[in-house]
Amino acid sequence: MKRALVSVSDKTNLIPFVQGLVKHGYQIISTGGTKKALDAAGVSTVAIDDVTGFPEILDGRVKTLHPLVHGGLLSVRDSEKHMQQCKDLSIEMIDLVCVNLYPFKQTISKEGFTHAEAIENIDIGGPSMLRSAAKNHKYVTVVTDVADYNQVLAEIAEFGDTTLKTREKLAAKVYRTTANYDAMIAEYMTNYVEEDFTEHVTLTFDKKQALRYGENPHQNACFYVDMHETPYSIAHAEQLHGKELSYNNIQDANATLQMLKEFKDTPCCVAVKHMNPCGIGTADTLYQAWRKAYEADMVSIFGGIVAFNEEVNEAIAIELHSMFLEIILAPSYTKEALEILTKKKNLRVMTFKKEAKTNYTRQFVSVSGGLLMQDVDTAEVTADMLKVVTQKAPTEQEIQDMLFGNKVVKHVKSNAIVIVKDGQTLGIGAGQMNRVGAAKIALEQAGEKAKGAVMASDAFFPMDDTVTLAAEYGITAVIQPGGSIRDEDSVVACDKNGMAMVYTGKRHFKH
Repeated sequence: MKRALVSVSDKTNLIPFVQGLVKHGYQIISTGGTKKALDAAGVSTVAIDDVTGFPEILDGRVKTLHPLVHGGLLSVRDSEKHMQQCKDLSIEMIDLVCVNLYPFKQTISKEGFTHAEAIENIDIGGPSMLRSAAKNHKYVTVVTDVADYNQVLAEIAEFGDTTLKTREKLAAKVYRTTANYDAMIAEYMTNYVEEDFTEHVTLTFDKKQALRYGENPHQNACFYVDMHETPYSIAHAEQLHGKELSYNNIQDANATLQMLKEFKDTPCCVAVKHMNPCGIGTADTLYQAWRKAYEADMVSIFGGIVAFNEEVNEAIAIELHSMFLEIILAPSYTKEALEILTKKKNLRVMTFKKEAKTNYTRQFVSVSGGLLMQDVDTAEVTADMLKVVTQKAPTEQEIQDMLFGNKVVKHVKSNAIVIVKDGQTLGIGAGQMNRVGAAKIALEQAGEKAKGAVMASDAFFPMDDTVTLAAEYGITAVIQPGGSIRDEDSVVACDKNGMAMVYTGKRHFKH
């Protein structure tokens, strides 16, 4: 008779699966709560301590860590030496293992969990059995995912056992599962002891959805998400309507939400195209903020993404419905707004959470053969941090626009220049090889509106040409980090043209 060892935390579909094994001649060995569940369902089982001749001890911490278990899992069936040793030691073969692990992820996701609870939910015996069975997959079927129950039963019914190809795939899944499990524990313990930039980093993500293609149609792609629910996250956003997201949609939506996150204290609308803002507006009402963002660049918003930090109402929805957009993101929508927006078949309408348990402090970027990790750029600049370096000091309104512009330019690809006024972007110059080139794009877009506006730069001015150009367009105040050996040249140019300039001391390169 073949033997199956069954010990699961997730008991979904357990009973019919085990009943199927019994039907096909398997004896069931089980432990603890799993045995109780099977016994209650009328499934005949053998207790693990009847197999080992040793009781479960230490509150169940030790029950399957025994040679009579792991010998039965790891023995090479066509090795005379192994088989003789097993015979001499009365070790019987175990042909199938069905194990899923203690709910560590669910435990540390609960409100108010304790460190002691987290530690108790670190599974030891489960991963050990899974790894043993997976190593010996030539002979042993190992099941750790409820989704595989039906296939395993179907193959046993048809062939008397699972196929080698299936056992290989199940073994590979086991190692992915245990690696994921260990990575979660490692992350938790590392955070608990407050260590940074450790000698090894292991990241783990769960598959959320397959994508039609990647950045371009000839590239394959898939979307994976972190276990932690974070605020302003596209990974944990909910899609209410529209066609599936693309790779580029996800990239753009992520950039959009990170920009929106900067403006928590005032109604805000952000419009994005190709991961750069094409319009950002803040105002006393969300509708006014929307109008500012839209009017900032009524051309580039076509086919873009729009996000709001407050509930979208009917008035805004009517105007959004009249144009082509890829995605609309908001914390919520009124019933009337949702009815209007969902009339467009393909328009993606999504909600996101402004508050969540975890806030990322690390950022990861892949490079060929490696991974870059850094702190997320959360540096904030307040009015009292500004250093006035010109003869003319900025007005109170200019200071407010400077702070607004500094938040925007932080999210624009370097080299970056942003022109703003009254809580509205007027011109955005992104990703240029020299700073004056970025300024030309931003100022030309702003045009006549640049008169009396503020210019924000993500890094210092290496020479005075950018300030001189800004003066020609009527810019009255400039905010920049400072730090060039030729800072004084730009200060002199500002003084010459009656402009105010402040330093922040915080550079915001975005590559």
